[in-house]
Amino acid sequence: MESQTKSYLTVQAPLASGFDARTTAAEVIGGLDLTGKVAIVTGGYSGIGLETSRVLAEAGATVIVPARTPAKAMAAVSGIPRLELETLDLMDPASIDSFVRRFIASGRPLHFLINSAGIMAAPLARDARGYESQFATNHLGHFQLTARLWPALQQADQARVISVSSRAHRLGGVDLSDPNFERREYDKWKSYAQSKSANVLFAVALDEKAKAYGVRAFAVHPGLIPSSGIGRFLKTEEVGVKPVKVQPAQEDEKGKPASNTNSDFMKNTEQGAATSVWCAVSEQLAGLGGVYCEDADIAEAVPADSVQGSGVWPWAIDREAAERLWVLSEQLTGVKFTI
Repeated sequence: MESQTKSYLTVQAPLASGFDARTTAAEVIGGLDLTGKVAIVTGGYSGIGLETSRVLAEAGATVIVPARTPAKAMAAVSGIPRLELETLDLMDPASIDSFVRRFIASGRPLHFLINSAGIMAAPLARDARGYESQFATNHLGHFQLTARLWPALQQADQARVISVSSRAHRLGGVDLSDPNFERREYDKWKSYAQSKSANVLFAVALDEKAKAYGVRAFAVHPGLIPSSGIGRFLKTEEVGVKPVKVQPAQEDEKGKPASNTNSDFMKNTEQGAATSVWCAVSEQLAGLGGVYCEDADIAEAVPADSVQGSGVWPWAIDREAAERLWVLSEQLTGVKFTI
């Protein structure tokens, strides 16, 4: 029985998808018709979230975009067909539950849940429960949201949950003994890295628990995107690496990219949204899940001492850590996520 379980796990290794860092979300969609599909995209009114929403909606899906202030988001999503604005604050548990009640009451299944909203390198702040803001927003809020939406995901029959992570997870894993920096000195980058590792661990645990019900989960590194609004807390000198000239991708014998990774390639939002969309809709991922993806492909697993910019580090895909984080998340949110 143990060997059968292990064989069912998705290998954390590239599929040679045929896409690369330059691929756009629209190219991933191609001519796919998503009529009748329903998506929720948190953060779907700015940056890569907005492009994700636009591409899914233009392919025929109904897209619900929750925002803390829908009136402010309205101008950004104007003109996008089949898009509905809603109210949601990921730092407010009551707001999450209220949003979900309204969605569940609509009776609609949920085919794609794309947890794209997030904050990065924020100064120390805490929610009403005392939880550190990056961990609360990037992980705990999405954990509660996904748990509450479970009936709609199960109803969809073959749903996918996408957690937008970051290559910043390489800077450190989740401190399960002090996730809210109550006993250690706050560091905004360690906090961000922890929340992004948590995103990957959540995908690992959720996929393992939910795959029997036709729900698969993925984590995504969208790439380096200087135009993304997530960097609003950064100082000018912290914005990131300078754009670099990208060398042509090496091709295999069929003319397809032999390597899909260029970790320092600065993407635009159309390219940054590609991996989220690919994980949501690609038939290449049928029957697969629980993996970290980048450049519209499954990423390579790298050792803890790796110095490369691409791939996924071991602390983010550790199955035992993923289960421990799941239990801790239930305790911190007070939400029992039973599948």
